[in-house]
Amino acid sequence: MKYDPKTHHRRSIRLQGYDYTQAGAYYLTTVVHRREHLLGEIQQEEMQLSKFGQIVHYAWLDLPNHYKQLELGAFCIMPNHFHGIILFNDVERMGVLRQPISEIVRAFKSFSARRINAFRKTPGIPFWQRNYYEHIIRNDQDHELIQEYILSNPINWEKDDENHQQYVGAGLPEC
Repeated sequence: MKYDPKTHHRRSIRLQGYDYTQAGAYYLTTVVHRREHLLGEIQQEEMQLSKFGQIVHYAWLDLPNHYKQLELGAFCIMPNHFHGIILFNDVERMGVLRQPISEIVRAFKSFSARRINAFRKTPGIPFWQRNYYEHIIRNDQDHELIQEYILSNPINWEKDDENHQQYVGAGLPEC
């Protein structure tokens, strides 16, 4: 198919004009390529990480070693997606280079995908879907609601839209 800029364009889901390097808190979600359940499984409302899930866990916890302005908040690895909160400190007074949220997410996805692909012996194969969801956390109440959502994700897995396996055997086509 020939490229047509009128039909083949990616719209940004980012807030126009917002400085994604400024101090604040951000909620992130990224999804495994083709929504495959590769990161583990939910057993009795608790996430049991696979080897790939363990690699993702390590890559997330390692981010502050690469980005000094970064603190990690609540996070949850699910069978086919990841939720996390990151907090950017005021880097002006720290004398640290300001990195945008897109760079942090790129690094997280890249670090984890490379390690997973090395383990699987599948270099260059996509592990994560393109792009990611992000939400600017605007106040303490917003932060508390998002944190509660993240932490209760395994308990609510049976009702989760990302759980395409809930449709298997229900007479509906598998997503």
